[in-house]
Amino acid sequence: MTDNANLYAHFQQHFPTDKSTRLLCTPEGRTVSYGEAEQASARIANSLLKLGAKAGDRVTVQVTKSVENLFLYLACLRAGLVYHPLNTAYTTAELSYFLTNAEPTLIVCDSQATDLLSAVMPTECVKALLTLDADGSGSLMEGAANESSSADIAQRIGTDMAALLYSSGTTGKPKGIMLSHDNLRKNAQTLVQAWGFSAADHLLHMLPIYHVHGLFVALSCVLMSGASMAWHSGFRDQAAVTALPDCTVMMGVPTYYTRLLNNPAFGSQSCKSIRLFTSGSAPLLAETFVEFQSRTGHAILERYGMTETGMNTSNPLNGERRAGTVGPALPGVTVRIVDDTGQTLSNGDIGNIQVQGANVFSGYWRMPEKTAEDFTADGFFNTGDKGVIDTDGYLSIVGRAKDLIICGGLNVYPKEIELVIDDMPGVLESAVIGVPHADFGEAVLAVIVADGQAPSAEHIIQHCKTQLANFKVPKRVEFVATLPRNAMGKVQKNILREQFAT
Repeated sequence: MTDNANLYAHFQQHFPTDKSTRLLCTPEGRTVSYGEAEQASARIANSLLKLGAKAGDRVTVQVTKSVENLFLYLACLRAGLVYHPLNTAYTTAELSYFLTNAEPTLIVCDSQATDLLSAVMPTECVKALLTLDADGSGSLMEGAANESSSADIAQRIGTDMAALLYSSGTTGKPKGIMLSHDNLRKNAQTLVQAWGFSAADHLLHMLPIYHVHGLFVALSCVLMSGASMAWHSGFRDQAAVTALPDCTVMMGVPTYYTRLLNNPAFGSQSCKSIRLFTSGSAPLLAETFVEFQSRTGHAILERYGMTETGMNTSNPLNGERRAGTVGPALPGVTVRIVDDTGQTLSNGDIGNIQVQGANVFSGYWRMPEKTAEDFTADGFFNTGDKGVIDTDGYLSIVGRAKDLIICGGLNVYPKEIELVIDDMPGVLESAVIGVPHADFGEAVLAVIVADGQAPSAEHIIQHCKTQLANFKVPKRVEFVATLPRNAMGKVQKNILREQFAT
């Protein structure tokens, strides 16, 4: 075991002895070995340091997913720099906030975005604006081409920041989440063990890598086990059907699985070599779980995590995977349910989810007051999620605290109503929100996406009255073509609340 806490040093210990071993392949036919990744990341690390970046400095990255993007991430780790990824969909105002707040030393962006970023970047701290395009071209790789293909791994301690990611900002200004080398390493080691990763695995990687799921969960499981990847720039169901027979693991968001199920070419034959499907980043409908198992023979393993914590719970690799749950706490993680006064609740009672473990971040970037607010006196993090733990220790998420509806002084949990509505014929999916109401404070509103011939609003309301207490029954029903989602498939209820507020 290395005495250097740098995450890259721990990855390197699991790299194959034969460096010509495949790390990844692309649908275009490109193959990259572990040795090539080491050399490319060394060159980039050397070039970033030569530009004036020092250990602990932030490197903001807003690029399309590519092989070179992966090299850049590894380069930042080995140079001791803090990797700060941004979604390519962010607007000018959002970028201005992120850059001003993060104060990066270097920025890497798509060549099409240089004018935009030049206009909003804080020039007093940024030493260089580099480009990296989807095809791997740009000034980043040009500058790295002549650098040495070997580089020292920066000495880091476990609490040093490895990455800075921002919250979605649906409840105010986005918060910078400081993730340390130890946070990422210890969570990765837990997942490799829990999910049985080995050098024999070949992961279908279609997730974005500006987010925890694709960047830390998927990549770390591969690099911490010497496995390999089928590396795709994004998700396309037909490309997944084509790639799956050569893979052993697929990680996805629920949308990936519903789209696969809608593809007639997808079936058990596509999954003949797969040992594990995992799902996260948004709730997986029980119907999707059941249909997927019926079609393929595979039970999707659903787990629960967040940017601040990595993964907290997981359905078991060997054992019962329960639809509608995210499984028991992972080893080394403590999960508890408390009421609004902080008292621990009994199994079966709905309350606030709190977590503690080596996976949990240390705090928000330059927000000590917010950090203090979100941690308890005994060191648990308030996730902002509502949940319930059953007698076997399986956790079910019932909603976000900010999504809780208080109707006439009574708490309404949207998930409970959504499950009732989603079970109706003619309903593809639903999202339940609270909207202002002169009498009740908030009224329950159901937003429905139909599947073929939709039931009427009145029929939905009457059905809910047979299944739910009256205060939980929607006062209004609205129909939409699709629900608004962020890049990771989460329904953006804040957008729905704005849309239907009046």
